[in-house]
Amino acid sequence: MSANISSISPPILDSDAKVRDAEVAHKALVSTMRKQRIQDFLFHKITLAFALSVLLVLVGIIISLIIGAWPAFKEFGPAFITTIEWDPVNDQYGALIAIVGTLASSFIALIIAFPISFGIALFLTEICPASLKRPLGTAVELLAGVPSIIYGMWGLFIFAPLFGDYIQPLLNTTIGQLPFVGYLFKGPMMGIGIMTAGIILAVMIIPFIASVMRDVFEIVPPVLKESAYGLGCTKWEVVRKIVLPYTRNGVVGGVMLGLGRAFGETMAVTFVIGNAHKLSWSLFAPGNSIASTLANEFAEAESTLHVSSLFALGLILFLITFLVLSAAKLMLMGMSRNEGTK
Repeated sequence: MSANISSISPPILDSDAKVRDAEVAHKALVSTMRKQRIQDFLFHKITLAFALSVLLVLVGIIISLIIGAWPAFKEFGPAFITTIEWDPVNDQYGALIAIVGTLASSFIALIIAFPISFGIALFLTEICPASLKRPLGTAVELLAGVPSIIYGMWGLFIFAPLFGDYIQPLLNTTIGQLPFVGYLFKGPMMGIGIMTAGIILAVMIIPFIASVMRDVFEIVPPVLKESAYGLGCTKWEVVRKIVLPYTRNGVVGGVMLGLGRAFGETMAVTFVIGNAHKLSWSLFAPGNSIASTLANEFAEAESTLHVSSLFALGLILFLITFLVLSAAKLMLMGMSRNEGTK
């Protein structure tokens, strides 16, 4: 009888040990899952806080600009946007000259920079030999890192004299003789002015736009381009029918990035725009931008109305940038809807 009991006991003990091991494993699994849930919860809340901090900073900037600009808008009303006069002596201020200078110089820069940036990105991704791709790409990225004040000094001391002595007279004697458009290319040929500021801005934003375009062109799946080449398409047909439709959002994003920098560029524009509170049809004439006005006058502003008018200019610059970016987003959404209906 004792022999039978002894023969039965080991399986019972083994079963108890397995149960205990299962309970320990279950408790360890529950503990691990609890830790993972806590980690996921903390990760979610921390990343949410990071994202909300950007929104809070943006809202704080807007509120501070509105509070600072309120005395100017209360004094001048909506006419502040359409008034030309900017007279710190008599405390009379209007934003039209700075708005026109900002828009004119930025769009001149975009008109010049977009095709050049597109050509650079296209050459680097589709045509450039492998031995030149890295050096040229590095050179473009280095240009993006040059401080803006260096561009401003180069523009004032090197480019502006050459522009005033050679290019402005050429434009005056050619395009300046055309009806209507010719008025834009007549005026003082001093080398500084709205057009000079636009060209310097173009030089500054070309590396940004070209770098973004190059990166988005490189993400196109090679199989799509190889299939197009296999069907007999030329390089231009591949770019127009494969690369551009695939990378449209990235291209528009790069252009908007460059335009945003052009809107807010300060030091380079201050060097070459002329800093004159005058409104003229001529692109050769000196003018002003919102950023250059803020850079020139914020430190010397004394009256409350003067400081508030400068805050109002900052708020207008923010709204211009916001409207341009919103228009680009709406354009992309419309293009996507139209593409879906075809």
